[in-house]
Amino acid sequence: MITLAIETSTANGSVALLENGRTLFLERFTADRGHGSGLFTSLERARDAAPRSDQIVVGLGPGSYSGVRIAIAATIGLEFASKARVLGMPSILAMETGAKKYLSIGDARRASFYFALVEDDECTAGPTLLDEGELKAAIESHSGLPVFASAPINGIPNLEICFPSAERLARLAEVGRGICSRDNLEPIYLRDPHITQPKKA
Repeated sequence: MITLAIETSTANGSVALLENGRTLFLERFTADRGHGSGLFTSLERARDAAPRSDQIVVGLGPGSYSGVRIAIAATIGLEFASKARVLGMPSILAMETGAKKYLSIGDARRASFYFALVEDDECTAGPTLLDEGELKAAIESHSGLPVFASAPINGIPNLEICFPSAERLARLAEVGRGICSRDNLEPIYLRDPHITQPKKA
């Protein structure tokens, strides 16, 4: 079984290729809120390592809206070309940490934050949208657990910076853990789309 994984929900993206637990290809790249050039260059090199994949797993966020959408679009294109099975899972399950139980938080903009409790490769709470006070209360209610985010957040003590990994996504997919969607891939939305109506002339 060959698994291709794509993770671009943060500024630190990655692509990994695994065959029955053995890493054939792993590449990380950096981009600001988007991953077009870095992602597709890495995918080309992954194809050189293994022209065919049996399944493709993509991180669905929460995180960068444009980054996740680019990853989904690339996955759909590869699905048509290869006929591989496609899977999606929350990116926060693939944080590069050895912790089995942790909190994952992030800035969701407009004075709000996302919060999730991860236990044994599953989200047992969230991801949910909270304001600053609610976020601090949620963290306090799980005192003692490590708290991870992909960027600093003011006012949150003992926050550890950590990024999700495509290699970890692939390993979870190989054992069928953390999968939240099959075939129909959608980003993990924390709120309804914000639409600005044009001003009247």
